[in-house]
Amino acid sequence: MANSSSGMAVDDECKLKFMELKAKRNFRFIVFKIEEKVQQVTVERLGQPNESYDDFTECLPPNECRYAVFDFDFVTDENCQKSKIFFISWSPDTSRVRSKMLYASTKDRFKRELDGIQVELQATDPSEMSMDIIKARAF
Repeated sequence: MANSSSGMAVDDECKLKFMELKAKRNFRFIVFKIEEKVQQVTVERLGQPNESYDDFTECLPPNECRYAVFDFDFVTDENCQKSKIFFISWSPDTSRVRSKMLYASTKDRFKRELDGIQVELQATDPSEMSMDIIKARAF
């Protein structure tokens, strides 16, 4: 089903892998990419449960936009183990204008396909999605 404003479809694998991350915790993170040739959002990389936030940030290309979800585990001040699923829209300043526009116009529809996102973050450089920011947004 294509989005009328951007013409982008969402590959079923995106939803299936997100459900696995959310329900079964099979993945720590998922990186999604818009395949312009086929006009579709697809899964680019699956992060294994033992991978870290640094592993996640290292797989985001420095000059290309991406969407990602990250399952962040943390302990509250009351010593409770919690988890929050972050949706991150990665749009580096150095990426192509056309790419930024495409990702921006597709984001809301794509996010609606991923039921269970708890925190949204937009980043144009790594400092905007540092671990300190992730922790602050989780609480």
